Amino acid sequence: MRAEAQAHVDSINEALALLRRFLDWDRALRRLDELNARVEDQALWNDPKAAQAVMRERRRLDEAITATRKIESELSDTIELIEMAEAEGDSEMETEAVASLGELSKRAQGDKVKALLAGEADANDTYIEVNAGAGGTESQDWAGMLSRMYSRWGERHGLKVELIDQHSGEQAGIKSATMLLKGENAYGYAKTESGVHRLVRISPYDSAARRHTSFASVWVYPVIDDNIDIEINESDLRIDTYRASGAGGQHINTTDSAVRITHLPTNIVVQCQNQRSQHKNKAEAYNQLRARLYERELAEREAVANAENAAKTDIGWGHQIRSYVLQPYQLVKDLRTGVTSTSPSDVLDGDLDEFMAAALSQRVTGEKVEVEDVD
Repeated sequence: MRAEAQAHVDSINEALALLRRFLDWDRALRRLDELNARVEDQALWNDPKAAQAVMRERRRLDEAITATRKIESELSDTIELIEMAEAEGDSEMETEAVASLGELSKRAQGDKVKALLAGEADANDTYIEVNAGAGGTESQDWAGMLSRMYSRWGERHGLKVELIDQHSGEQAGIKSATMLLKGENAYGYAKTESGVHRLVRISPYDSAARRHTSFASVWVYPVIDDNIDIEINESDLRIDTYRASGAGGQHINTTDSAVRITHLPTNIVVQCQNQRSQHKNKAEAYNQLRARLYERELAEREAVANAENAAKTDIGWGHQIRSYVLQPYQLVKDLRTGVTSTSPSDVLDGDLDEFMAAALSQRVTGEKVEVEDVD
């Protein structure tokens, strides 16, 4: 078999193995049978909310199992066709079959990522929060670049992007920003972006044209609906109001309409200033707080689960996940998965799919990649 064909086969088999591992294949088949039986029970529909949850789970499992079986069948048929073409010396048939393998490989990778988006909140809208690290203008400019990167990623995927809160830097960029991305699987795709992002470049703000390293943190958490119960004690909250401001410190409102809520037990702080009404800003900030607390709960569950197979995922300011080098060479490297890009301009314009897909896969395999850092 040609090297090109073998590479496609290896890629497809890798995707199939990950799908089966993620689904826990035998358990998934039994679970689908159970769900099909429940759907046929008319009593299920006495509780519409429970029925909808069953139908969603059934649809996800059925789609993943059907897609896996279809890929396996097409792979077997195409390999058989290639072997037949080689035996008969039909190079044209072989070339067409190899091309079909390439298309199947792309589809297998796409189906793999879709199947990985089956977490409890993966289908939800998402908040993305960006905060500049220490370093003044350099880090604030970098935080602004990251904020734009996620806006562009959202637009590429047809997501609706709303700026919830932003605090501009003194000279350039931002100190912090929170955006809301609305669309199917927004949180599922973006959740692997939480962590510290590092930029290495020749500073445009340094008259000596020296190389600078800047840091910014990204935090991703899902929007939650009324079906998810997050209990918050009012006595645990400190609520502050302040005057909303725009770029350059110019006031965009003459009243103290912006709202900041601090959850004292966890020290989680959320804020909103995009509405002129203090009441609306408070409601949005409260929604953010519920979402942050829910994400914290999901992260704790994942940490417990991953600890069982020694694959704990660290999330937080101290965990660097990706380096972006603009000078003296061009390279973006994910320090968890080893995925690289030699086109930082494309990545900073929202081309993040390969990085996200690899990080999602790693969450299933638990494999640690030894990656040499870049500087």
